[in-house]
Amino acid sequence: SSSSSSSSSSVHEPKMDALIIPVTMEVPCDSRGQRMWWAFLASSMVTFFGGLFIILLWRTLKYLWTVCCHCGGKTKEAQKINNGSSQADGTLKPVDEKEEAVAAEVGWMTSVKDWAGVMISAQTLTGRVLVVLVFALSIGALVIYFIDSSNPIESCQNFYKDFTLQIDMAFNVFFLLYFGLRFIAANDKLWFWLEVNSVVDFFTVPPVFVSVYLNRSWLGLRFLRALRLIQFSEILQFLNILKTSNSIKLVNLLSIFISTWLTAAGFIHLVENSGDPWENFQNNQALTYWECVYLLMVTMSTVGYGDVYAKTTLGRLFMVFFILGGLAMFASYVPEIIELIGNRKKYGGSYSAVSGRKHIVVCGHITLESVSNFLKDFLHKDRDDVNVEIVFLHNISPNLELEALFKRHFTQVEFYQGSVLNPHDLARVKIESADACLILANKYCADPDAEDASNIMRVISIKNYHPKIRIITQMLQYHNKAHLLNIPSWNWKEGDDAICLAELKLGFIAQSCLAQGLSTMLANLFSMRSFIKIEEDTWQKYYLEGVSNEMYTEYLSSAFVGLSFPTVCELCFVKLKLLMIAIEYKSANRESRILINPGNHLKIQEGTLGFFIASDAKEVKRAFFYCKACHDDITDPKRIKKCGCKRLIYFEDEQPSTLSPKKKQRNGGMRNSPNTSPKLMRHDPLLIPGNDQIDNMDSNVKKYDSTGMFHWCAPKEIEKVILTRSEAAMTVLSGHVVVCIFGDVSSALIGLRNLVMPLRASNFHYHELKHIVFVGSIEYLKREWETLHNFPKVSILPGTPLSRADLRAVNINLCDMCVILSANQNNIDDTSLQDKECILASLNIKSMQFDDSIGVLQANSQGFTPPGMDRSSPDNSPVHGMLRQPSITTGVNIPIITELVNDTNVQFLDQDDDDDPDTELYLTQPFACGTAFAVSVLDSLMSATYFNDNILTLIRTLVTGGATPELEALIAEENALRGGYSTPQTLANRDRCRVAQLALLDGPFADLGDGGCYGDLFCKALKTYNMLCFGIYRLRDAHLSTPSQCTKRYVITNPPYEFELVPTDLIFCLMQFDHNAGQSRASLSHSSHSSQSSSKKSSSVHSIPSTANRQNRPKSRESRDKQNATRMNRMGQAEKKWFTDEPDNAYPRNIQIKPMSTHMANQINQYKSTSSLIPPIREVEDEC
Repeated sequence: SSSSSSSSSSVHEPKMDALIIPVTMEVPCDSRGQRMWWAFLASSMVTFFGGLFIILLWRTLKYLWTVCCHCGGKTKEAQKINNGSSQADGTLKPVDEKEEAVAAEVGWMTSVKDWAGVMISAQTLTGRVLVVLVFALSIGALVIYFIDSSNPIESCQNFYKDFTLQIDMAFNVFFLLYFGLRFIAANDKLWFWLEVNSVVDFFTVPPVFVSVYLNRSWLGLRFLRALRLIQFSEILQFLNILKTSNSIKLVNLLSIFISTWLTAAGFIHLVENSGDPWENFQNNQALTYWECVYLLMVTMSTVGYGDVYAKTTLGRLFMVFFILGGLAMFASYVPEIIELIGNRKKYGGSYSAVSGRKHIVVCGHITLESVSNFLKDFLHKDRDDVNVEIVFLHNISPNLELEALFKRHFTQVEFYQGSVLNPHDLARVKIESADACLILANKYCADPDAEDASNIMRVISIKNYHPKIRIITQMLQYHNKAHLLNIPSWNWKEGDDAICLAELKLGFIAQSCLAQGLSTMLANLFSMRSFIKIEEDTWQKYYLEGVSNEMYTEYLSSAFVGLSFPTVCELCFVKLKLLMIAIEYKSANRESRILINPGNHLKIQEGTLGFFIASDAKEVKRAFFYCKACHDDITDPKRIKKCGCKRLIYFEDEQPSTLSPKKKQRNGGMRNSPNTSPKLMRHDPLLIPGNDQIDNMDSNVKKYDSTGMFHWCAPKEIEKVILTRSEAAMTVLSGHVVVCIFGDVSSALIGLRNLVMPLRASNFHYHELKHIVFVGSIEYLKREWETLHNFPKVSILPGTPLSRADLRAVNINLCDMCVILSANQNNIDDTSLQDKECILASLNIKSMQFDDSIGVLQANSQGFTPPGMDRSSPDNSPVHGMLRQPSITTGVNIPIITELVNDTNVQFLDQDDDDDPDTELYLTQPFACGTAFAVSVLDSLMSATYFNDNILTLIRTLVTGGATPELEALIAEENALRGGYSTPQTLANRDRCRVAQLALLDGPFADLGDGGCYGDLFCKALKTYNMLCFGIYRLRDAHLSTPSQCTKRYVITNPPYEFELVPTDLIFCLMQFDHNAGQSRASLSHSSHSSQSSSKKSSSVHSIPSTANRQNRPKSRESRDKQNATRMNRMGQAEKKWFTDEPDNAYPRNIQIKPMSTHMANQINQYKSTSSLIPPIREVEDEC
């Protein structure tokens, strides 16, 4: 029996060992070491099912009570209705008191429920703090579980000595209180009891209290706290961290995947370390929690290495079901998570501002072409040190080429994916601290109005987010600029600018009609070009020397204060090697405006800002550093440096650097505008040139618009200006502008008003206006006519520019300029075909042949002779040594300017050039000659305007003929110019400078034309006639020793003083307005020159006043008259005045200079006799 008992004891001994838990003397737990896991589990089960039973019992009783009360209520209600009439009011008071008591009770319960709801709601600050705190404590409890998982599943622990148990107890007390709040606030108690978070509390909170009571710990189901991770995305949304749908979805997927993974690993850890209960826990295995995590991952991924596996029956059963669900979750969640992470914006971060460094935001049309053009100009080395970071914001990620461009400039360029219409994206790029925001437009879009609308919306969004931000935006159509004025925070005085591409493009082309090649020169001035040195004596050498010049601003030294503008201009050119063309003048009321070549009546003030043409910013500093005491004897301008005189203190305090992107001028006084309030100029004592034209004004006739800046006439019907082909042929048009326009009913409007306005500027006298003839589709021109019907001398020939008959009818061989435009360019996807119409029209004109109807030069072939110089004098006679050359007999010699969309198409315009297809536009021969213009050259204006907003003002003043913000506001209201009566103020607006071309073949400067120095010409023109020369238009082959038949010219910008002149040169100059030139009637045959050959005419022709008129010149010009008095006295009364405006001298003038063929004389006589048969032209002349 002893053996049997011993054997039986040996049989049961392993079971006893399996049941024993660790016991120490310090923790008196259970002397027998029995497991008590069932007590922990029972506490959770009793709590869950007990509460569920109570809720169901309550609902059942409530339902029965409701049914019973419903039946009894119907009986009482019936009795109440029957006896209601017989009862007194007092009998109802007990019932009312009961209802009030019930209402009070319900109100109290509702208020408590509402209070609990507010406490757990994320709508209030208290609720958000409580929700975040519960989640954080849940994660803390989970971390405690991870720590305890290294201990046995069940062990004896003393609550007063175990720190982790104390912390866990505190956490669960808080969870219990939060559970109570949730229970009170729940509308449906049953569904609340079955929620995941409630189940987690049932199986984690009660076991902690049991642990304290039994002095033992059971790891149990505490792993369920991992299910709280499912709420992670909600917590992040409460904290306003997650805002996008993709980020919320990604966090949701990750939190569900990780919480399921950790919870399943906790269950495997529990059953594998405990064993199966029916096996008396004998089949357990020691696995750490993290080994279980590993097991679950290889199981979900279907890899299953087999190094770790479940041994217990419970574990294997769980794995069977987990493989089904886990595999499905792994196969669906993981690919979606990877896709969301992969699709996450690579450029979705936020900009971090660098201390001491400004940044700008560039948005809009972001492409490789637009960005490369912008960066090339913005980061040009001639700008000195550009300490500005460029942040690009676009809603489409960049392609590989654009990304490579960003990486090449990674030190100064950053890209972020987003939209300026989204305030969140604006916050990401720190728009509130940005120095400016630049908006690029798509110049090649099919719908310009839609593109402008998009950019206007961008401006509205940015201004709505930060009203004080400076915005520079590109606009395609001029009429859309008016919408910017509707934005309350749009303020051009604070630096906001709209660069209208149509306005400037057509303005440049219009100026080329007055001085061919000017468009090229101006485009090169505001574009940053590096100096390219060529040793060979070719036309490219001189052209590229001029291309390296740009426009800069700098404050003038106090050494110039009190000197007249021509004196300072001459000193800067001769001594400082700088060309100053304009100044910013501040009147007595501190309003500032830009004055271009204002003349000798203006004196330089302290702190005057000058506009210079120079090759880099360092050279312009000479005007700021110049000191008469220190630098008067210096001959090398490079030695002019900052000296120690006290005079510099004023400027250093006022403006340390004029090239800084944000000038103090913007923050202080009013920013200058194009010819801002020109009427104020007459009230300034420094700006009164004194003229007597006001005495002769007719205030009852409207000749100019209400601002006095443009010639104006009463609106005309389009039928009155339409010419038939025969009428056009009989008109004998000459010296006019032919505009070949391609367009139809569906074409986008290009805004021909911007082309006509500069040609109708009021600083031209009426007889100087060139007649404009449009050749194109009448359907298209009808759509444009509403903006053109107030301009004089405009005619329309319905037809097509490709028809040679139409071109011959308008005498294209006698025109001053032929402009070729197309409104259909952006409707073609193939960029090579976008300019097909313009190219075909240009080649068609160049291939035309004409009769030799005029034998030699026309009267104005020698260009402009300044006022006061009579060319009939022996010294200045135009007949002196004049070359007699044939007139235009081939279309190649017709002056043409062609608008292009695609820069590479310029190679098709000239068949005799050797330009490579990859050559940049500014290096090609057509562009250098001024016969081609592309809108892409205007991209440089964005960066030029940012660094100096005065540059855009100056450019607009030069090319638009005098457009002002006041005029733009007027056009925005009425979409048309308004006529105004002539007043002293409006007539004073005519006194402004304009661009002209001066011929050297004869006239007062003929002695300098043959081998003279450009500097001598510059000084003579400036001193004698207040004319400011700034460039040369030279024959392409003038440098060759052998004569050439080529009539092409190219532009030379700002030649040096010692530059040698040739007789065939045409000089670009800024000439003053002459008040007396318009007092006599113009001749009918008045025409300008065609500057394609040495015998061609000058683009701007100014008539010379008669002797009587010169005696009545203003007193401010008496000094100049005295200089010419001796020469004038030598002239006989019988001698003819050169280019006078008297009618009887008009035609003899032509005959004197150029013998007229019999055919041409017959044409003119026919025109005189049949002028009454052509009402359109006569009517235009008479009405205006």
